[in-house]
Amino acid sequence: MKILTRIKSFYNATTSSIAFYPVLIAIAAILLASGAKIAEGAGVSELISEHAPLLILHDADTARNLLTTFIAGGISILVFSFSMVMLLLNQAATNYSPRILPNLISEKKHQFVLGIFFGTILYSIMIVLDVDPSGNDYQLPSFSIIISIAIALTALTAFIYFIHSISSSIQINHIMREIFTLSRKHLQIIIDGQNDHPGFDNLESWYEYKTPQAGTFQNLSTTALKEFMQTSKNKMHVLSLKGSYLRDEDIIFKTKNKVSDEDLEQLYKNFNFSNTELVSDNYILGVKQIAEIGIKAMSPGVNDPGTAVDTLNYLTELLALRMLKNDTNVICNDEEEPILSLNDLEFSDMIYHVLAPYRQYCKHDFTVMYKIFDMLLYLMTVKAVNHKFYEIIRYQTKLCLMDVESNMENKEDLKKLQRIAEKISGHEN
Repeated sequence: MKILTRIKSFYNATTSSIAFYPVLIAIAAILLASGAKIAEGAGVSELISEHAPLLILHDADTARNLLTTFIAGGISILVFSFSMVMLLLNQAATNYSPRILPNLISEKKHQFVLGIFFGTILYSIMIVLDVDPSGNDYQLPSFSIIISIAIALTALTAFIYFIHSISSSIQINHIMREIFTLSRKHLQIIIDGQNDHPGFDNLESWYEYKTPQAGTFQNLSTTALKEFMQTSKNKMHVLSLKGSYLRDEDIIFKTKNKVSDEDLEQLYKNFNFSNTELVSDNYILGVKQIAEIGIKAMSPGVNDPGTAVDTLNYLTELLALRMLKNDTNVICNDEEEPILSLNDLEFSDMIYHVLAPYRQYCKHDFTVMYKIFDMLLYLMTVKAVNHKFYEIIRYQTKLCLMDVESNMENKEDLKKLQRIAEKISGHEN
């Protein structure tokens, strides 16, 4: 489990790099070119010349010109595509939020297309070196050239797909939908695996352990920690929240029984620290990113209430799903006894941090505030694992109403919002 945790950590860090697929495909192109040269030595080109003579090139200059064209064209397309990706990232950071950049950089489609262009260039360079006639019995590497033509046609098709993909990826609705889908998937997994245990009490006497390093606490292996707690007959409570920045003196977890230095070193290996935050590892990050996009849309330089309303639609679904989850994640052993608990951002803190900036920047806008009150009214109608969640929603309604009453000048707009607030305060769950 510890090895798997390390592999997963390395995989997440590697795949989030824009160079991940290009490097893999470049290596594959080199291996393919080497394999094609070996096949040439085995007489594959002579075999093709006997059975399919139309596929054979007999002029070395034509073959060389063809391959050099593939190289020059591949470099041009690669530069253009890379420029388009940089433009996408710059526009996303400027207009939406810098936090969404890791999600866009780790987009597999764009990495794969850039890798195809890079692989085409490398393969053609390696093959063009073999086009060097010497002697009357010289045979052009026809088999390798046929493969090069097929790769070039594939790269051209990938370029057309890239133009279509990049034009849709820059659209804010596509970006928000991707973030929402990843967040909902991760949150649903947590909900499906939760139980009704309230967690541990009287943690004051438990042993405290500081973080192994300063940095952003990205993820942890609950499977390995559960196995360790079962084997050692111990219990653990993780205090730090995923996505939080830990300083050197911060406490990361507590255990009921004292852990030896050797076991502590093994436990630390199950905690992943990374500067790259991914929504697939932490649904709270997705909620923050969607909220930041909405706040950015309401800035004076953008002034886009429609996008802000769209973000509230996604946040409504995520908050409704969050109401089905307990504030603490408890993991039990085979005897259904709690042995591991994880702190999570409480529902009250989550909805407060989501709505606070909206109240600050949108309290004068009727369209956005109406959507917020409508969202709160809807949340009063959905199922919740804790009845206190409804009181939290009523409290947030009061805060929103206080802001609009002191900032909204139109009395008719204010009356509409007040009527919704009355429905929320008097709603029976």
